Amino acid sequence: MKLNNVDVKKTIDQANKLLDQEQSLSPAFKVVFKLILTLMQLMLDRLSLNSKNSSKPPSTDQNKKKNSNEDNAANRKPGGQQGRIGTQLQPVANPDEIKTIVLDTKTLPKGDYTDSGFEARQVIDFEISVNVVEYRAQVLVDERGRRYVAPFPAGVTRPIQYGSNTKVTSVYMSQHQLIPYKRTANYFAEQVGFNISVGTLFNFNKEAYQLLETFEQISKNKLISSPMINADETGINVNGKGHWLHTACNEEWTHFYPHSKRGTEAMDEIGILPNFKGVLCHDGWKSYYKYGCEHALCNAHHLRELEWCATEGEQQWAQKIKIFLLELNKTVDAANGQLNEEQSKQYFTQYQTLLNEAEIECPSAKPAEGLRKRGKVKQSKARNLLQRLIDYHTDVLRFMSDVDVPFTNNQGERDLRMTKVQQKISGCFKSVEGAKIFCRIRGYLSTCSKHGVDATQALKILFSGKLPDFVYEVDG
Repeated sequence: MKLNNVDVKKTIDQANKLLDQEQSLSPAFKVVFKLILTLMQLMLDRLSLNSKNSSKPPSTDQNKKKNSNEDNAANRKPGGQQGRIGTQLQPVANPDEIKTIVLDTKTLPKGDYTDSGFEARQVIDFEISVNVVEYRAQVLVDERGRRYVAPFPAGVTRPIQYGSNTKVTSVYMSQHQLIPYKRTANYFAEQVGFNISVGTLFNFNKEAYQLLETFEQISKNKLISSPMINADETGINVNGKGHWLHTACNEEWTHFYPHSKRGTEAMDEIGILPNFKGVLCHDGWKSYYKYGCEHALCNAHHLRELEWCATEGEQQWAQKIKIFLLELNKTVDAANGQLNEEQSKQYFTQYQTLLNEAEIECPSAKPAEGLRKRGKVKQSKARNLLQRLIDYHTDVLRFMSDVDVPFTNNQGERDLRMTKVQQKISGCFKSVEGAKIFCRIRGYLSTCSKHGVDATQALKILFSGKLPDFVYEVDG
């Protein structure tokens, strides 16, 4: 990184060398200066991080430059662009209401006129209205005074209650569209015309949560029996305290669960990973390696870290391995997701060669001469990355030989993305119970979306006391 055309990193390295060579300074003075230079290096490393060389989101990038597409978009005229294949409203064959407009002949010039049909224009609109249905169950009394009441429809259990459409709309807005309770209540009051308390809205979500108990267990069993799943976790705020939202997922199923812990205590409580025997794709968090399944590491993380090492750390090996991984991924995609044994061996040999060259350029740090230090010697960020690529070489390259294993852990990250949106909108979950309700419902809606069932339909099925058909399909 350069500030006012000064290479700060090189300047810090040079200052460290001069400090080591200076013999006239007292040990205490040297320690203080070493500490200052270390803090400066840490600040420099943090300032150099962005969304392209770390796991930071793009929204945190400072002075983000617009790409060419954004520049072009700024100069475009509003509306559809030239060459775009657009869509437009189409008239319906059977309109709900027809209003005939009769021509006032008094406004026409004198003469004879013949009716030749009409010109039609349609207006598509909708109305929101309250529909109250009263069920009147017949009561018969026999000669002995015994009463017999006709059975009410399933679900009609109280003198007055909200219907399933109200529940579907409420849960859809709060759990799918992530609209806070108060704003949802405001919507019902202004648009629909009746007042629903925040507590009632919460109870609707709680009812959906309870109805999904069977689904959640089926979902967990499906993931446990899958050949490959993605795992990830992200920080959440529960009533002002830090918690973690864990996910285990694949292209068909999604499971979320909140917990105060990030590691194996939470994962054991969830119960998926302890029983999973397939390939677990993740970002390298050490807790995942406590489980005896096979592992695959997310190469999107590696590419970002390699980018940092190449640009900020000036490590030539990092750029070479980055290019190697990108080209290998293209080759695997062209081979329908899996290389044959001979091809895999060739690329594995290339990878080992690159690692050997990297070790020459970025060797492991050793204790200074005459200095005995307990524990491991602190390594640079670049060396730590290289050591991971060496130690877990099989997991880094597993995607090239196993058709079920993806190049990245993006599935897990995508499934967690809406949780971040929820936290930005609402700030936090007010209780662990609320977090669990959110996780179970969102897991259900995410899974339904993966099977082509939209959120509204999924909730209608749920509040009718059923689950979608795909839930009961046998894997084959």
